[in-house]
Amino acid sequence: MRQHKKYEYDAFVSYNTHDQEWVINELLPTLEDKYHWRLCLHHCDFEPGKCILKNIVQNIYASRKTICVITHHYLESEWCSKEMQVASFRLFDEHMDVLVLIFLEHIPSDSLSPYRRMKKLVKKKTSHVAPGGEGDSAVLA
Repeated sequence: MRQHKKYEYDAFVSYNTHDQEWVINELLPTLEDKYHWRLCLHHCDFEPGKCILKNIVQNIYASRKTICVITHHYLESEWCSKEMQVASFRLFDEHMDVLVLIFLEHIPSDSLSPYRRMKKLVKKKTSHVAPGGEGDSAVLA
């Protein structure tokens, strides 16, 4: 019989600080207030003094899901790339659907080239436009 792991968080939220306003004003109220999810955010849940990479790995594995808020800023960030790498590794390591991708803006396919795993996920999953976005603003995987 398979045991269900108890997680500290419902989701680790991976985002670039340029997109923090959307995360704080849109994502958090929906997931925390409406659905009562406990979210892990780097600005308030990382352990001070601990190596950033250790904080990333520990908190991603302490969360049921990892939500990546994808924008051009996200794709240009080294730390966001590290978070995506850890989340992708966990996805393939545990063979569980643990990754949620939210695209806040249209990202051309060629911009995803360095993110081959993300590109494959986007092709496999259903997508939809989030209300209030820019054109095809959000894809949930």
